[in-house]
Amino acid sequence: MEGRQLEFKIRFFPGWVEVVQEDVVVPNRRALITGATGLLGRAVYKEFKDNSWHVVGCGYSRARPRFERVDLLDATAVEALVQDFKPHVIVHCAAERRPDIVENQPESASLLNVGASENLAKEAAKVGAFLIYISSDYVFDGRNPPYREDAVPNPLNHYGKTKLEGEKVVLQNNEGAAVLRVPVLYGDVEKIEESAVTILFDKVQFSNKSANMDHLQQRFPTYVKDVATVCLQLTEKKLQNPSLKGIFHWSGNEQMTKYEIACAMADAFNLPSSHLRPITDEPVGETPRPRNPQLNCSRLEQLGIGQRTPFRVGIRESLWPFLVDKRWRQTVFH
Repeated sequence: MEGRQLEFKIRFFPGWVEVVQEDVVVPNRRALITGATGLLGRAVYKEFKDNSWHVVGCGYSRARPRFERVDLLDATAVEALVQDFKPHVIVHCAAERRPDIVENQPESASLLNVGASENLAKEAAKVGAFLIYISSDYVFDGRNPPYREDAVPNPLNHYGKTKLEGEKVVLQNNEGAAVLRVPVLYGDVEKIEESAVTILFDKVQFSNKSANMDHLQQRFPTYVKDVATVCLQLTEKKLQNPSLKGIFHWSGNEQMTKYEIACAMADAFNLPSSHLRPITDEPVGETPRPRNPQLNCSRLEQLGIGQRTPFRVGIRESLWPFLVDKRWRQTVFH
């Protein structure tokens, strides 16, 4: 799906000018990535770009100079962007994804997670773009895993509710769209607190004081590069089969509590873990979170879609730049 266009290049020489006609290959598969400055958005942007798509990424506070600066709450700006670029696919990664922030700022989170998603769904439908809306395992209450795509959602917190509302408005306004539910993500973070997984690394590294770690809630940490691959594979399947639509699940398949995640990090970097203390009490006063929201991913697997990087491999790739003990880094990576 590439186009060819003729370009003319002018070369100047002493006393004469040469005009050269070149046949240039131009990718005519166009992808628009929202939230391209975020952890998942960066990975999705790179995956499409590395596979010969013409990609435009948009962001807001961190957008320039690399990405388009677009306020997704501004319907006119969103319409102008989509109408001008006419993407074949829009991967909607932008969201307020921090449950505690959503709990404290429900109105602004709903505007982004629901309102902006509705706008995008309408604009994607106008230009015939395939919309992939990134949702969350937090649409489930975690009491009866694993969850298939047709399981009845029952979110425990406002974040889960806004993501579920986002799913509904997307599918109501764009019947050919896809919803891709994913669990807690990690990857090449710009700062260690960018992911709820990688933020645990400081407690692992600083072994001079004991650290209490939740050992009750089950999580399935998932590498953003794998999710990005799934988005690309799903898009390419959609181009072959336009009837592909609806809800899909993707997740890593290693079940771990935060305590077990921290121990796996320690193991990956050959660090001590004896200072980490497993706590099995119910968390008090926190934003409620599902006990075990495991996703059944068989729908994508049956389509031949999916990629899973072992946690110890992915976390090593993601966190070695943040390793305090440089001596270890030199022996392993040089």
